[in-house]
Amino acid sequence: MSESNKELFWDATIGEVKKGYIELEDGYKCIICEKEFTKGRIYEINSILYDARKATELHIEESHGSTLEYLLGMNSNFTGVSQVQQEVLVLMASGLSDKEIATKLGVAQSTIRNHRYKLREKEKQARLFLAMMELISCNTNKKINKLDKDTLCDAHKTATTLDDRYNVTDKERETTIKIYMDENGAMKTFPSKEKKKLIVLCEVTKNFSKGKKYSEKEINRILKRIYEDYATIRRSLIEYGFLDRANDCSSYWVKE
Repeated sequence: MSESNKELFWDATIGEVKKGYIELEDGYKCIICEKEFTKGRIYEINSILYDARKATELHIEESHGSTLEYLLGMNSNFTGVSQVQQEVLVLMASGLSDKEIATKLGVAQSTIRNHRYKLREKEKQARLFLAMMELISCNTNKKINKLDKDTLCDAHKTATTLDDRYNVTDKERETTIKIYMDENGAMKTFPSKEKKKLIVLCEVTKNFSKGKKYSEKEINRILKRIYEDYATIRRSLIEYGFLDRANDCSSYWVKE
C-alpha cells in the first residue's frame, strides 16, 4: 500500500498506542491526527515554552482528550467490545466504584462483576492472540496482511461499520482509482459497488486538511471540482465516516 494511503494508527505498537504518538528520527507524530512536532524546536502553548515531545503530549490531551478517551470512543467493531462493555469501561476509567457504576447504569452490582469477569477473559485472550501473531510474523518474516503478491489495506479508523467491503488489497485500490479518477483527481463517475465507492471516497478525503473546519460552502466548492453531483459525495463522506459535521451543518471536518 502506498504511504499516502496508510494510517500510522494501525501500524503503531501497543506502547505507541498508549502514548498516542510515535517517535521519528526528527520528531514526534500524533497517531490520531498525524500532526508532527519537530525535535529541537520549541513550541509556545498558552504562553509557556515546551520541547517537541511535551508539545506532542499536550496536543493529544487538548485535541483528543487522551488516548484512552479516544480508544473508548472508537467504533466497537475495531475495539472488540460491545456497546454495554464500552459504557462500563468509560465509567471505570472515570474512577467510579462498581456500586456507583451499577447505580448509573441501573443494574445490579453483580452485573458489573460479571462484566469485569468477561473483560478480564477478553484481556487474556487478546494478550495470547497478540503473542501468537507476533510469533507467526517472526517465524515467517511475514505480517498477516501480506499476501503472496499483494497487501491487504486497513479500513479507515473512523469507519462507521466494518465488513467485507473493506477487504481490499493495495493493487485493487490502485486499479480502482485509475478507473474512476483522472490524473487531476477529478472523479469520472461515482462507483455503484460499495467496495469501490469506499476506495474512491477515501481518495476524495485527501482534498481536506485534518484539524481544519470547513463551511458547507467551502466543502461544496472543493467537491464541485471533483464531481458534478457534489451533494451525493458530501453525504457519502459523512455516511461512511470520512467527514463529520455540526448538527446545524455550519461546519465540516475530517473525522479523526
